[in-house]
This record gives sequence, structure tokens and C-alpha cells, in this order.
Amino acid sequence: MKPAIVMQSDFGIDSGLVACMHGICKMIDPQLETYDITHQIPAFQIREASYCLQYTVPCWPSGTVFVSVVDPGVGTSRRASVAKLKNGSYVVTPDNGTLTFLHDMIGVEKIREIDEKTNRYQKTKNVSVFHGRDLFAYCAAKLAAGKITYEEVGPEYPVEEIILHELHHAEVTTDVKAMIQGYDPFGSAEVSVRNEEFVQAGFQLGERLRVSVSDTKRVILDKEILYERSFGYVPKGEDVLFQDLASFVTIASNEANFKKKYGLCEEQQYKVRIRRTNK
Repeated sequence: MKPAIVMQSDFGIDSGLVACMHGICKMIDPQLETYDITHQIPAFQIREASYCLQYTVPCWPSGTVFVSVVDPGVGTSRRASVAKLKNGSYVVTPDNGTLTFLHDMIGVEKIREIDEKTNRYQKTKNVSVFHGRDLFAYCAAKLAAGKITYEEVGPEYPVEEIILHELHHAEVTTDVKAMIQGYDPFGSAEVSVRNEEFVQAGFQLGERLRVSVSDTKRVILDKEILYERSFGYVPKGEDVLFQDLASFVTIASNEANFKKKYGLCEEQQYKVRIRRTNK
């Protein structure tokens, strides 16, 4: 059975761009199965693409070929790459930071630069602004269809040369010192401490933990918050701390928007401290 191709981009769903990517895969091999993660990543937000991959990739079988295209540098000298992950899957993407979370949480075993002379759709060779179709989807389809081996993608280069964005790693002892690293569509604040780190630190479901959120000028929140399985363990509008599906501990408000409730914004950095109430 041939591996599936699973795609994401910032192209949106109001044009034929995504269909072109699916179509080019079917042209290579009509039997290939293609799926979508999302095509509504905010425009140019490479970090969002990277974050989405880290919790999606583990849910697919080893050997799956992922295509991720958030590519502000399309057509420039940035590398077009295929990374082989340590779990056996592949990611076809511009090497522009998209691999950051995967490198940190799964690991990149090898990386190769796509040879455009052999692994690019030649009928559009004079077009340089749609590598999602002409390079990434095309090369991914050849790889998934078995028309090329991974070694035939193009020249290998050192994993150490991968472009990586800076990540904040939480300090986890008996307390947690972390940062808010993003927000989900419901306004819940995703904190830079992994679920497994939180468990290893000894925090127990049902505990009321002291949580503080601050920026460089003020303390925005400093209160006890229940750590539980999900939203429904607290009354409507009350805050709760839980392990999120996207790998990280999250602070939310039940049936409310935590981000709006406390006037938080995407552009600002916020420190988070989580500790037991007897500390």
C-alpha cells in the first residue's frame, strides 16, 4: 500500500490552489490518496505551520508524506527540502523554520534539498510563485508513488543546517516557569510546558494550582485555578488548566474566551508561573 500524502498551507479555500496540489499528485499516480490538514494557516505564519505539524504527524502511520507550504520566500534561494523524521515519515516543505517543532519533539533523521531538474513539474518551469504545486506536491507524489527513492529527492545536507525558530523551553521543577506560546481558536492560552513534563513534575488532577500571567509591566492574572481533565469540571466562565490535544498544557475559560477575558494579544509575550498553593 502506498503512503498517503497529507497537506497543509496558508492558501485558503476560496480558490483552486489546493485543488491544483491534489491534482498534480493524481497526475503522478491516480491511486495516490491525498488528504488535508488545513489550508487556513494565517498567511506567512511559519511558526503556526510548524506547531500544527507537531501534533498532526504522530496521528498518521509511519511513512506518511506530509506537504507543508507556508512559504514567504517562494522562488528565492531558500532551500526546498524533504526531511525524513525519526518516526519514519517525511515532510516536504521549504526549509524556513517549518521543521522547528518536529525537530524538537520528534527529531529529523536526514534532510535533502529537492533537485528541481528532476523533481519539479516541468510544464510550468517558468513559474516561480507556486512551488506548492510545482515542486512540493509534485516531489511528494513521486516519493509516495515510489517513482523516486528518498535518496533520489536530491542532495543531502547536514541536519545542523536546518533553519530553526527559537523555542521557549519551560523550567519545570516543583514549579513551572513558562511562556504563553499561542492561542487556539477558542482563545485558550497554550503554555510552553509539555503535557508529559507537567505529569513528571508531580501535578495531580483535581489540584488547585496558583497560576500567574504577567508581561513586562504588570501582573495580569494571579489566582488559584483547578487542574482537571477538561472544561466541564468548572462552572461556565471559570478558568481551568488542562492537558491540551496539541501536546502542551493550556489555560482556558469554560465556554468563554480566555484571551479576550484578560485582554491578551498575539504580539505581546507573557510569562506564566504555575505552582502549588502551599508554595
